[in-house]
Amino acid sequence: MSTYPPATVAVIFIAERTLADDAGYATAANAMVELASAQPGYLGIEITTLAANSLTSRMPVRKLHFAPNDFLHAASVVALADTTCGYATVAHLPEGAQSFTTIELKSNHLGTVKEGSIACVASAQHLGRNTQVWDATVTDEATGRKIALFRCTQMI
Repeated sequence: MSTYPPATVAVIFIAERTLADDAGYATAANAMVELASAQPGYLGIEITTLAANSLTSRMPVRKLHFAPNDFLHAASVVALADTTCGYATVAHLPEGAQSFTTIELKSNHLGTVKEGSIACVASAQHLGRNTQVWDATVTDEATGRKIALFRCTQMI
């Protein structure tokens, strides 16, 4: 798998984990594989761990992630958190569900980084049949310092 871009590897990991679960779930996971070369892959987002009720990711910080004021762009941080929660949602869809859409998101930005990588941990707060709520914490990967807090609601 190391010949794939990091985001593709991550989504393939999720797809392989779920292919035997049910056909609708596999379809959603396969769609995520196709999307991996889009924004998440372009930004360098890598999914690192999938577990029950959580998913972790990281993103090496590059020049494209910065705003004109030389601070990490808030949209880059939100993209990492939202992608992490989105992939977590796909991995935790209830039986018979095929997809989801974000119906609300909120972020609090607490700090920034100038170099290195940022990491994200998404944790399920509610895994219902029609909605899911995920919290995510984005940190400086090297120090563990919190960069942002994020919450989203997904409609299944």
